[in-house]
Amino acid sequence: MRSLAVFAGCLLLTGCATLPDGSRWGANATITPGWQRVGDAALDAARNPWVWGPLAGAAVLQIDSWDEDVSEWARDSTPVFGSENNAEDWSNGLEAASMAVYAASVLATPSGEVDGDWFVAKAKGTAVGLGAFAMTSGVTSGLKSVVSRERPDGSGNDSFPSGHASTAAVFDTLTVRNLATIDMSPALRTTLVVGTGAITAGSAWARVEANKHYPSDVLVGVAIGNYMAAFFTEAFMGLGPDSRLAFSAEPAPGGAMLRMDVRFQ
Repeated sequence: MRSLAVFAGCLLLTGCATLPDGSRWGANATITPGWQRVGDAALDAARNPWVWGPLAGAAVLQIDSWDEDVSEWARDSTPVFGSENNAEDWSNGLEAASMAVYAASVLATPSGEVDGDWFVAKAKGTAVGLGAFAMTSGVTSGLKSVVSRERPDGSGNDSFPSGHASTAAVFDTLTVRNLATIDMSPALRTTLVVGTGAITAGSAWARVEANKHYPSDVLVGVAIGNYMAAFFTEAFMGLGPDSRLAFSAEPAPGGAMLRMDVRFQ
């Protein structure tokens, strides 16, 4: 995608600086952060509006038959992607894009001059991100097996939660946490953060239009991915929480309204 290339190019132009304290991004990653830091990270991740917001939205959608009604409307109208086949293709493409953008953000993080220590720092930081992704995949798969919710199109009993949504979300939040370490203009930062959020929102909604998931499936998937990324980056990388808001669902005449709010520092 041309937009993805531009995104990566913007990141890679940020140079080879270091973090404000002079350290390299990823160099201080650890597998033994201590119980205090782990506990604080777990609590901060749970407090993150990008975690509890989607969960609250999924809960609201359980009122009456809103979850099923929105799913049927999306399947019949396909207002964004035009057809179920297009929606499925886009969901796959956007999921892959979230991974590629994360990889670009890792390369752009301030890790100093390219030398042996640069490679070590990048490897350690990337290992934290991959750990977050692995945990996200494990939790998502486990819930699919336990809940066994039938997909809207009847193609299987693994509808809840959405793997595409959780994958896109974990890489989205990992990318945004990386962006916070990079020195750039507020306008560029806003553009990149909105871009990563759009990838997650697009991949999640595409699963609904493709008739593969109910809205609550993708909202819970987003919550899982955001939680794991927030927890891993704070616990094992020491990167602080962000201040973005989340997806929400509100009652509306004849159904519910899904909304995404974003706040920038």
